[in-house]
Amino acid sequence: MTDGPAPDGGGADPNATGARSTLPFRSPPEDVFAVLADGWRYADWVVGAKRVRAVDDTWPEPGSRFHHEVGVGPLSIRDSSKLLAIEPPRQVVLEVRAWPAGKARVTVTVSPNDGGSEVLLEEVPTGGPAKTIDSWPLRRLTMLRNVESLKRLRRVVDGPGD
Repeated sequence: MTDGPAPDGGGADPNATGARSTLPFRSPPEDVFAVLADGWRYADWVVGAKRVRAVDDTWPEPGSRFHHEVGVGPLSIRDSSKLLAIEPPRQVVLEVRAWPAGKARVTVTVSPNDGGSEVLLEEVPTGGPAKTIDSWPLRRLTMLRNVESLKRLRRVVDGPGD
């Protein structure tokens, strides 16, 4: 689903595009996917998301959107993210936007793993300044942010203790 080189697996390839982060969960894929399929829940776990303002009535159909506010402190941007593809209970593909910063394709893949799940979050900048200034150091920062998002998702899905 990516254009060009595959997202780098841990930031080792300075020429790769995108950032990949993965984390194990105790819960089965269906439980993880239930949170991913709920457009209202994204602000519960995505780093930088302040709140979800609205969710299209057609969610989670491809092409539907959730409308969010992102930012840090008093700075915030109102935009929306569009569901590009969904494959329950395995994968969600989103076009995430935070203009004027840019947009990215985010793929969350859930795989069964030893009675629980393994969740892979891949983020590839696709437009605006986010794509123009894409670099190895920026991908490393994105990976760190996405690991924190996965930890938050794991707390939402698995409960406290992780």
